[in-house]
Amino acid sequence: MGELVRRLLGRDQVIATWSSSEPGSYDAAAAALRHELEQGHTAARADGEKLESVTELPEDAELVVVTTAMGGG
Repeated sequence: MGELVRRLLGRDQVIATWSSSEPGSYDAAAAALRHELEQGHTAARADGEKLESVTELPEDAELVVVTTAMGGG
């Protein structure tokens, strides 16, 4: 099962989950990620301590984290 979460101070908020045993759940989670990215957020696949930036939902990921893009200047 995979989980798409929004990183918040002190906790993560689950946006969507997907599983091969739940038909349509991956498509719904992928649409939720696209929506987050369209809103200007960034996403990364979390694999232990390693993070990999993603623009599409990896179906085999256990955890994808959405964060607010940080501006600099």
